[in-house]
Amino acid sequence: MSDKVEAILKPKSINLGDGLTVRRALPYINHRSVGPWVFFDHFGPVNYKPGQGMDVRPHPHINLATVTYLFEGEIFHRDSLGNALPILPGAVNLMIAGKGIVHSERTRPDLKAKGFDLHGLQLWHALPEEFEEVEPAFHHYQASDIPEFDVSGVKVRLIMGRAYGAQSPVKTFAPTLYLEARIPKQGALELPEAEEIAIYPMGDGISVGGQDIERHEFAIISAGSEIKAYEDALVAVIGGKALGHRFMDWNFISSRKERIELAKEDWRDGRFPTVPGDEDDFIPLP
Repeated sequence: MSDKVEAILKPKSINLGDGLTVRRALPYINHRSVGPWVFFDHFGPVNYKPGQGMDVRPHPHINLATVTYLFEGEIFHRDSLGNALPILPGAVNLMIAGKGIVHSERTRPDLKAKGFDLHGLQLWHALPEEFEEVEPAFHHYQASDIPEFDVSGVKVRLIMGRAYGAQSPVKTFAPTLYLEARIPKQGALELPEAEEIAIYPMGDGISVGGQDIERHEFAIISAGSEIKAYEDALVAVIGGKALGHRFMDWNFISSRKERIELAKEDWRDGRFPTVPGDEDDFIPLP
């Protein structure tokens, strides 16, 4: 393995039902996080036939923030703060769970009736300990809000953080990096500095330090490394400052195991808020 590549992880396939299988790169048995990121799901591309769609029922989170980003399709988001809106390609949906939030992710009936394609990423990042119990909040950024620029012929969208002299408007709580890079055939991209950094190609034909990284492999690499592309490549890059060990159980992330146990009790006993417009359904505690 190249000295620029610290580890190559093979994401697990997780069937979420409703025809949706995700590739889950984080958490991994020996690699629980990269920077503040503790969860990385890649879903699609999936073609939903008429009558099919996403139906993720209301479920809770604590002490983390979720980031949803689409390349194709639409997801309708509702949460216990009363937000209700579609997530569209290129937009960034940032939901800060803090001391507790509930949300659902579904397909609108008219879209389900005609069928559609869906492709995207959902990531969770831990909140620093001093922010774990903040009031829950929701921030939606239109695709036009996200900085997009050229770096040596590579199209970069800076979803979160600072890189290449640019700054994303998406709220962060600690040094955080998340970008999308479209590298043309025979092109290359030198990655920005970050305490920890990883890449995830959604196509074939890239290498780092002479080490090939296959489609859907999650590679933890050295900061400042260069990605080379032998074919047109779409690559997600994430990283940032490591926040220390986090406990994870179901949809709950926290620096304190007892906090997760309390959240489980609260969900089981119905003490979380409900989702306006989606009050009659929920995912039971496993």
